[in-house]
Amino acid sequence: MSSQYVPRLIGAPNTLDHRVYTESNGSIVSPFHDIPLFADQKAGILNMIVEVPRWTNAKMEISKEEPFNPIKQDIKKGKLRFVRNVFPYKGYIWNYGAFPQTWEDPNHTDPETQAKGDNDPLDVCEIGEQVGYTGQVKQVKVLGIMALLDEGETDWKVLVIDVTDPLAAKLNDIDDVEKVLPGLVRSTNEWFRIYKIPDGKPENVFAFNGEAKDKKYALQVIQDCHAAWRGLIAGTSPAGGISVSNLTVQTSPDLVTKNDPVYANLPRDSRKPAAPIDPSIDKWFYISPA
Repeated sequence: MSSQYVPRLIGAPNTLDHRVYTESNGSIVSPFHDIPLFADQKAGILNMIVEVPRWTNAKMEISKEEPFNPIKQDIKKGKLRFVRNVFPYKGYIWNYGAFPQTWEDPNHTDPETQAKGDNDPLDVCEIGEQVGYTGQVKQVKVLGIMALLDEGETDWKVLVIDVTDPLAAKLNDIDDVEKVLPGLVRSTNEWFRIYKIPDGKPENVFAFNGEAKDKKYALQVIQDCHAAWRGLIAGTSPAGGISVSNLTVQTSPDLVTKNDPVYANLPRDSRKPAAPIDPSIDKWFYISPA
């Protein structure tokens, strides 16, 4: 399935103009709206879009506002955002990305976290051994979920593993992760708690005292966010600046054809070598235990 989708690269990585679009059979599609959530629903296999490869620092994410939702590097105060190396973690510690056709509705308050959604696709941490690439579409199975509370919003983090990973057969629920990969769940919690501290922000907090919920709980959250996305793409929920243009969702009022200007004006592949980054991005930060 993953070979069905390939990246179309625009400009140079580490620049404001860089974009990674998603192609299917030579046509750009939206990784937010056009890629199905399930690769094989009966087998419990889902599609995941990799935004940030493991061990890298550039904060790449699906652009909600731009037509056909390319992946771009996040910007703050006009500058590209990078996560810092907080000892002992180098960049992101998993392949980090999102589930297509999901949306954390900012108009809905979760009854258990008591916080509204963060207005993004559902975040995913893929824990397999292969380092992915930005724009890759992986087939994964769900293991568990954590509820980060980010500036008063619910920001779910789903733990998954690539179905082709050598350990995939041994990992079927959150308890298996601790047995097979001891310390990974704890490190995931710690990474999310401390990664913003070098930028002068306070430690993040979690719902459920940081506990990782199991696969059953995670699948329910995914289904709820998929239902919220259906409302978004159908126009029954306010889009709030999100681009919902797509090529494949027949029930969507924002379905376009390739002759539509919003599609016809999408850029051709114009990839360039990566631009240099500030050497300070490789600096290590040491956070004293609380």
